[in-house]
Amino acid sequence: MRRYLEATTEVFPVAGSFTISRGSRTEVRVVVCSISQDGIKGVGECVPYTRYGESIEGVMADIQAVSDVISNGLDRHELQHIMKPGAARNAVDCALWDLEAKLSGKTVASTLLPVALKPIVTAYTISLGDADTMAAKAAENAARPLLKIKTGTDDDEARLRAVRAAAPSAQIIIDANEGWTYDNIEHHLTIAAELNIALIEQPLPAGKDAILARINRPVAICADESVHLTADLASLRDRYDAINIKLDKTGGLTEALLMKREAERLGYTIMIGCMLGTSLGMAPALLLAQDTAYADLDGPLLLARDRVPGLTYEGSLVHPPKPELWG
Repeated sequence: MRRYLEATTEVFPVAGSFTISRGSRTEVRVVVCSISQDGIKGVGECVPYTRYGESIEGVMADIQAVSDVISNGLDRHELQHIMKPGAARNAVDCALWDLEAKLSGKTVASTLLPVALKPIVTAYTISLGDADTMAAKAAENAARPLLKIKTGTDDDEARLRAVRAAAPSAQIIIDANEGWTYDNIEHHLTIAAELNIALIEQPLPAGKDAILARINRPVAICADESVHLTADLASLRDRYDAINIKLDKTGGLTEALLMKREAERLGYTIMIGCMLGTSLGMAPALLLAQDTAYADLDGPLLLARDRVPGLTYEGSLVHPPKPELWG
């Protein structure tokens, strides 16, 4: 049994631009890992994230560095010990899951879940902009059941009020991307509670969030940048009510499954999230999101084009992946 690993990069244009508190993007660059055995190929996608010190070049090098051990039959469980968590390991881990499924003739879902995969509702993300622009986008998508709005400025009150007025029936998640401060967080929490916001993601910078354990939290707070590994969970429980599990943070589906199990044990509300990527990056996460409170797997909806075949989206409903895509 000999396996062959290859890593390539691809570029997908964003539909317009995608803006958060740290900047804007007009394209997304992904790394795809493929692992072949006996003429069968498994694939996995990752998105290097500069916030975590990652780059396309670094991730490509990290993947190529394990080529020899993968060729000699290294499995997913051993992989956890020789690659650090992050985007590179995610691509390799998911490629191994996909390869195992295709070699066995059994889907990944059938090996992990007691029932068949079902379509789930995903959040739809509205980029950071001025209040009027965000309200207009919210109005266009007001029929969607779950909206996620990017914030993270000193004065987000006008944005929150405008979006809520434009989408009065939608459940809304706020994602501040570490952009709020000790000086304004309580004010923004008060406004969020008044507007019946469902969840607030990472309002303060990771490592500078101690105040969350001391102040009143009238809206549930979700850790994103603050949580990467299963080992992070216990120490965050006094500050956060929920966690966002992303495969590019955990380093793949294998670790994400462990994190989800431990998060459930600790009583966290769970969101399954994503970086801005294609259907290939979303597909493994759909398995995790089958029974969670929130899914934020709208990456392909924000692109000008997706890969083919891709996931099927009907409004905010995303259907399970076909084996031709992944798993």
